[in-house]
Amino acid sequence: MNEPEFDVKAAHKYFAPRLNVECWNLLDKDDRTEDENRRMLMAAFASCYHWIHTGSNVNQQRGEWLIARVYAALGDSESCLKHAQRCMEWTKQVDDQYQDFDFAYAHEMVARGYAMTGNQEEARKYHALAVELGNKISGEKDREIFLSDLAWGVWPGLDDSTTG
Repeated sequence: MNEPEFDVKAAHKYFAPRLNVECWNLLDKDDRTEDENRRMLMAAFASCYHWIHTGSNVNQQRGEWLIARVYAALGDSESCLKHAQRCMEWTKQVDDQYQDFDFAYAHEMVARGYAMTGNQEEARKYHALAVELGNKISGEKDREIFLSDLAWGVWPGLDDSTTG
């Protein structure tokens, strides 16, 4: 295979965050079309793929979280849980780049995946841990964003007193 006429690592570094932003723009959009849903999912996977080549454990963890979030938005419970669990596995890797909110988000998404698949016991356990970790986020703005994300969407089978 011939070498490309551009810097491959620089290309990965260029595309990873841009695809992340594209994914979030679609996630935040009301009334997405089927094509936009497909593009949103592809953007999440593509961003994660590019981070594999240029990022760190924290980028992998956040990439898996985003994929799980997209699947949650699409109502695909099994895929949501699978990627939430991958996110949690990355979270267990030692990396000094992790922020306090990364731990809260990992627990939130595992809780959401379990809630969507009907495992209420595990959903409640991980949700309680997410709330506990979320309340300990040191940055006020980061904590507000996390708590807002935690309140997003439907928590099937969990009552309002559990989900905030």
